[in-house]
Amino acid sequence: MQEKISEVLCTPVVNTYDVAVCGGGFGGISAALAAARMGKKTVLFEREFILGGLGTAGLITIYLPLCDGLGHQVSFGIAEELLRLSISMGAEARYPANWLDGIGTRTENDLRFAVRYNPHLFAILAEQLLIKEGVEILYGTQILDVTMDGDKISHLVYQNKSGRQACKVTSVVDATGDCDIGLFAGAPTKTFQQGNILASWYYYVGQDSYNLKQLGCADVPKEEQTETNKQQLLMDRRFTGLDGKELSEMTVFSHASVLNHLKTARKDDPSIWPVTIATIPQIRMTRKIVGEYTLSQTEDKVYFEDSIGMVSNWKKRGPIYEVPFRTLYSKQVKNLITAGRCTCVTETLWDVMRVIPCCAVTGQAAGTAAAMTDDFSSLSVEKLQKQLVKDGVVLHVSDIL
Repeated sequence: MQEKISEVLCTPVVNTYDVAVCGGGFGGISAALAAARMGKKTVLFEREFILGGLGTAGLITIYLPLCDGLGHQVSFGIAEELLRLSISMGAEARYPANWLDGIGTRTENDLRFAVRYNPHLFAILAEQLLIKEGVEILYGTQILDVTMDGDKISHLVYQNKSGRQACKVTSVVDATGDCDIGLFAGAPTKTFQQGNILASWYYYVGQDSYNLKQLGCADVPKEEQTETNKQQLLMDRRFTGLDGKELSEMTVFSHASVLNHLKTARKDDPSIWPVTIATIPQIRMTRKIVGEYTLSQTEDKVYFEDSIGMVSNWKKRGPIYEVPFRTLYSKQVKNLITAGRCTCVTETLWDVMRVIPCCAVTGQAAGTAAAMTDDFSSLSVEKLQKQLVKDGVVLHVSDIL
């Protein structure tokens, strides 16, 4: 007889998983890979029908630096594996021969370890890699709620073409980008106060070449704004990214911006045609967990005993941040851990931690930890670090400088 988690809702429980990863962006991909490679039954829930999140469906196709800009690689493990996967069939732009081929130098005047990749190829390659490692992928699936057993998540409730269903879980990785699972489970969360600007990146082809138009680039955190670095905005309105009507309106504004830009561009070059527009809103930051530690932008090269890896600052050369394990979880929900842009950092550092390499670093740590325990606050950090190092992660600044 099929188990049901509620006699009222009559939601059938259709499966049981050791690790459930919610969200198929770079953080979720990394978490699912890490958990599956630990031999755990792993599922990856993805709302869209493509992996990669903003890095594919959102056309933000720049794999930002794995290095500090001064010649030192900072992020390793799956973060580097996915970069190399993204250009395994060729890079679109920014190919750093000095890093990938060992040609040239790696000074502050040289290219950083970053590339621009093709979103469609990466999505398919990542999908094949996950399937090869034994990850079950459920596309078109939205997590609706959770059920709790004390201070642990016992079931995830979700909906897709099969209807409303549920699964039993041992541990959960929230890589939704919006900390949706944390919110459902009652973990402490915090929303992004500055709000997101309108962005409308799209690809086009013309007589010269195939190009990515970065229409509405990244914002500048309030603490870092000066008279010279303020962005020219497509519109004054800002968006939380957490309201359905608002997201729909943002999408309409984004489409209009693309069309207006194309009309102008075609006056000078009638050969220009759009190739691809984003199929999800280009929202950067929304909601994050309030973890057991909040990492700050002031903690450049600070040693953390519980570091699970390092990230650099994509906006400037020099800074290196060790990422404490405590930034990934709250003790209030024992078996929930976050990855990607859901982790606990200051609002200013959030703009650093939301990008692809950082998502991959936290994703690998989250997936590895989820494969090891259903109580993250009691997990031996030393045991976790030992496994991460075995899997190619470098933990401390002192290991590279």
